[in-house]
This record gives sequence, structure tokens and C-alpha cells, in this order.
Amino acid sequence: MIVKPGLTRRRRPPAAVSCPVEAVPPLLWVELCGPIATRCAVFSSWSPDSVRSRLMTFGTVTLAAAIIATAVAHRVWSSAGLAGEPRSLASAPASYLGVYESGPPATYQPVANFTESVGRQPNLIGYYSGWGEPFKDSFAETVHQHRAATIVQIDPTWASVSSIAAGEYDSYLRSFADSVRKFGYPVVIGFGHEMNAYWYPWAYGHVEPSTFVAAWRHIVMLFRAQGADNATWLWTIQADEAGTGPIASWWPGAQYVTWIGVDGYYYRPSDTFFSIFGETIAQVRMFTAKPVLVSETAVGPNVDQPAKISNLFAGISRYGTLGLVWFDIPQHNGIYHQDWHIENSRAARAAFSRGASALTLARP
Repeated sequence: MIVKPGLTRRRRPPAAVSCPVEAVPPLLWVELCGPIATRCAVFSSWSPDSVRSRLMTFGTVTLAAAIIATAVAHRVWSSAGLAGEPRSLASAPASYLGVYESGPPATYQPVANFTESVGRQPNLIGYYSGWGEPFKDSFAETVHQHRAATIVQIDPTWASVSSIAAGEYDSYLRSFADSVRKFGYPVVIGFGHEMNAYWYPWAYGHVEPSTFVAAWRHIVMLFRAQGADNATWLWTIQADEAGTGPIASWWPGAQYVTWIGVDGYYYRPSDTFFSIFGETIAQVRMFTAKPVLVSETAVGPNVDQPAKISNLFAGISRYGTLGLVWFDIPQHNGIYHQDWHIENSRAARAAFSRGASALTLARP
């Protein structure tokens, strides 16, 4: 059971399974993970036909050019949040290293400690947002100053999913969207993560997939209507295991999703990237070619941690995924009590540092 800050997760331990032989996925899967098209701002060009007078002096031309340059600069600023800053994120394989820590968004310090420990600045920093909480723009600004993007998972624990779909929470969502838009830099946003598993009230066995899909689409359309086009939409599922539901039934459609997130952990000595994530990625590839991010993962201290961390990074490369987000938080939960902190083991830190150093990190 993964206990997340501010959340209660009702999860039974994963069933013991035999580990299939590690295998390289079909090359088609990697090819399908290629970069998605980025949106371009198109500006109207200044036509010389608009200046017909042959008596135009050099000074007038210079003034006109200055006015046009100012107008274009204003439009660039408006469309990109800040001049020269992108509003969408790159989607090349192996380009993201992320982390979840206890403390954010109230403080950035645990992320700084993680960075020092592994020797690489992560470029995705995550936090969980309870329903009704505003977007933490000051934390996101701090993250941006560290050349990273914020991942915020919005959890509707205290909301009715059907009411979200019906628009009953639109005032809250508009406020959140307006804050994201005003922030201006890329933000990765998830809603109702791991909806194909049974341990959250918005998920499998508690809410009909069609209701969840309607709520997801409503949120995305509302954000777009508010002009928050700096949002990267992360549809996050639990890696397939005993007790999870059909993934495809929760799919809202490619036009409502930017990235696919898959959450999964190394609990047992037999676990490998293939046994945890392989079947799930194969299922995802049946209905979409969207880029995949290992959006929440860690390796337990009792499963040959250094070797499994190396296996994790090798899987990231082999499957052509965007990268990973490490869950650097302890859990206190029965027989699967685990402390996922990478800082606790010198050998684990060394393995993580080697893997992270091989990533070509994007600048969000």
C-alpha cells in the first residue's frame, strides 16, 4: 500500500506472480512513443501593401517598425507566458527525471536534499492536491527557478465525480485553471490517478468508467476554455495487477490527453521492469501512441535495490518512455512496509546516479 501525503489508500498487497523472462518489447512500441507535435503560435505578418504612400519618410518607417515589433513582442509574451519561454513540454524518450517528496508544496527543501544525494537536478517535481485546494503557484515558481516543471495530481476524494462532470464544481476549477494560466510556464496536471485500481473512491469498483471519463473531459475542456494551454495532461493508471480493472474503459480519448502515466513499484525480488510495466504498456499501445511516463515508482530496500534500480533505468531506455518520477517517501503499511528513500543506501544512490546520468534531460 502506497500512502501518499494527505491521502488514504485502500490497497491490498500485490499477489505473488511468477516473473516472465525479461524481454525487449516490439520496436513498434518505441516508435509509437515518438514526439508529439507541439503547438505553434501564428502571427499575422505585416504587409507592405498596408503602406501605400510614396511619401513615407525613413523616420515614419522606423516608427512603424518599432510599433509592429512592440505588438509582436506583446503577443509572444501573451501566448508564451514569458517571452521566449515554452508553454508545452518536450516528449523525447528518456528526457525526464522526477521526484515526489514529503513536504512539498509547503517547502522545496526535501527536493534540494534529493538533488544533492543523487547528483542530478530533477526536471519534474510532484505534489498531490486535495480537492478544493488552489494551485500552489509560489511553489511552482520555485520549481521553475530550479529549471523544472511541476506535476500536480488533483485528487477528488471529497468530491462527487458525477458532479464534476455535471459542472457543479466549475467555479473551483476555473480558479485553478486561471492560476495555471497566469503562472504561464508548463504544468503537468493529473486528475484521479490510478483510476483503474480499487483503492480510491473515484476509481474502479466505486465509480463507473463512463462517469470518470465525462469528468476528465469536462476538466480538460474547462481549462482550455480558460486559456490554460500551458497544461500537459497526464492520464495516470496503475500498472496492471490482481484486482485492477480494464485500462481501456477509462480512456478519455487522445484529444484529452498529452501523456500516459503508469505507476508501479518493485516490491519483490522477482520484480523487473518487464513484469511490472510491460503488460500495461502493451495494453496502452492497443489504443494510443501517446508518450508514456513512469509517473510514480520506487524500489524497496529488501529486493536487491541497486540491481533493481539499474533494471528500472534500463527499462526506461528499452521501452522508449519519457522517464520516471521517483516516490522518495516512506510507507507504513503492514507486510509491505517500505522506506523508498534513495538516501538510505550508498549503493542504491550510486546505482540511481548512474542511471540518472544517462538521461538527456529536457529543459521544461
